[in-house]
Amino acid sequence: MAKKKLVVLSGAGISAESGLKTFRDSDGLWEGYPVTEVATPGAWKKNPQLVLDFYNMRRQNVLEARPNNAHLGLAELEKDFDVHIITQNIDDLHERAGSSRVMHLHGEIFKMRSERTAALVYEITTDIQWGDLAEDGHQLRPHIVWFEEPVPMIESAISVVQEADIFVVVGTSLVVYPAAGLVNYAPPFIPKFIIDKRIPYTASLHHICAIEKPASEGVSDLKLILQKSHL
Repeated sequence: MAKKKLVVLSGAGISAESGLKTFRDSDGLWEGYPVTEVATPGAWKKNPQLVLDFYNMRRQNVLEARPNNAHLGLAELEKDFDVHIITQNIDDLHERAGSSRVMHLHGEIFKMRSERTAALVYEITTDIQWGDLAEDGHQLRPHIVWFEEPVPMIESAISVVQEADIFVVVGTSLVVYPAAGLVNYAPPFIPKFIIDKRIPYTASLHHICAIEKPASEGVSDLKLILQKSHL
């Protein structure tokens, strides 16, 4: 019998337990910088070196981080479910935990691309330097979807959510669009779970189970619920 399709939308809260800071827990700053200075096309035009320094620092932080029990727990669910993870996070902690199907809506910290040609993407684990060029002769930038930029993967993510048999939200405040709007594409009568230490507003969702706990504890509870309910 085919496994049920369990779709997970994950956000910064799941990586916070691995020591990676979240936007919402840092007074509107990312590592001390206003978003407008490090994560917009305008910031790149104004001070590309600051943007490179910022993401080089974040890349180092991710290299030093380790998957936590929430990442590991979701990976373990692949034993019983066809798990698809759609993450707003740019780290690779889901992959390192063992999840085999991960879609990164907002890009990946271990990739870089040409500032001119979005299709020229390269892997990177060290620093991107000013003067590093892509094959088209243009500066390399982080392969990140900045604020004010379109989200290329959103249509693919919508298709995945629409096919879900079970839908889970972990560690996201559901305020960053278009990612937050994915919840509205889940089939209305399937089981839905939302795990967060501060449950966001979810009036539009039906058949929802709220687990108001940090990600690791919440995923552990989720596994027990799925096991007991034979979903």
